[in-house]
Amino acid sequence: MTESLAAAHLSPKKIMFSAGESSGDQHAANMFLEMQRQHPEIQAIGMGMSNMAAAGIELAYDSSKIAVIGLVEIIKHYREIRQALTLMQKLVLSEKPDLLVCVDYQKFNLQLAQFAKRHGFKVLFCISPQIWASRPGRIKAYGQAIDMMAVIFPFETALYAAENVPVRYVGHPSVDRVKPLYSKAENRQRFALKAQQPLVGLFPGSRNNEIRYLLPVMLEAAALLYAQDASLQFILPQADSITDEQLQGYLAQSSLNIKVIKHEPYEVMQCCDVIMSTSGTATLEIALLNIPLVITYKLSSLTYYVARWLINTPFIGLPNIIAGKAIVKELIQQDATAPKLAAEVQRILGDQDYAAQMRTELQAVQQLLGQGGGSKNMADLALEMLGLC
Repeated sequence: MTESLAAAHLSPKKIMFSAGESSGDQHAANMFLEMQRQHPEIQAIGMGMSNMAAAGIELAYDSSKIAVIGLVEIIKHYREIRQALTLMQKLVLSEKPDLLVCVDYQKFNLQLAQFAKRHGFKVLFCISPQIWASRPGRIKAYGQAIDMMAVIFPFETALYAAENVPVRYVGHPSVDRVKPLYSKAENRQRFALKAQQPLVGLFPGSRNNEIRYLLPVMLEAAALLYAQDASLQFILPQADSITDEQLQGYLAQSSLNIKVIKHEPYEVMQCCDVIMSTSGTATLEIALLNIPLVITYKLSSLTYYVARWLINTPFIGLPNIIAGKAIVKELIQQDATAPKLAAEVQRILGDQDYAAQMRTELQAVQQLLGQGGGSKNMADLALEMLGLC
């Protein structure tokens, strides 16, 4: 082997990650940590947030600036999103990664994958877009832009295989990740909460527009609940993508004592007797901890009606989608009101049979998700594509 060939052989592999939302940032971070555990020499660069940075991925762009959802919201942030996409496309050409790993953030990452593929780069797409919920025709576009699709729900495999798109079921990363370090009693003590008084969780999401639309409603619901029962306690986990200033602007308008906890979402979940949660990955994580919940979501009117026209599933909450039935109440758009949220929380707290039935149904969702290993399986798949295993 010549010196140049030897140098090329010994040169560490470089990965580019693209994650546009808080959950994708966490998935990418865990995946890279697992890859480095097996191959410490691997290098990574890309777009993401604090978890990716903490894992040792060099951030070329902080995606918390563009972590929005909804037609109107995307239009408002169109310039920033286009600038981020242009930057990432230029980064592909300048860094020449051995593998581009796109994590969720569907439309943006599809365009980035298409660009990378056109220029001869290998692409792994982790966490399939929800093609089973809307626009199944997108499968062909993804198939042309990627080398492999890693799916996290077992039923997704057949959808891609039917279109001859390379696909691998890796399992849901949350199954492994959602493991609190402390018991419920220990966490209540750590967070200076009363052990015997009911605790209601407020989980308004990790995107700016989710906070804007949902946190005021949750705070109003909490006020209604407190007016009925002054023994109630309230807790809110602050997402890494939400600043203190953003959050306090809303909390300052409430007279309630709401405990805010940073960086420990699963410990907060485990503390709670019931949770009001925005739709998204958090609802599945709450289900994995077997905590009763009510799911709520609200968008601009235009975004909502366009979404309802496109979506084929009767549910938006992941526990209900996986179960194939309504095991958790969903309060969406015009139903996302403080009185309705408060009424469902009161029912869960006051009706033991109702809460017990919900927990039984949530346990069934856990079983459907399997044994886990998602982050390791994603890492192993990436290493396989890099020729390292």
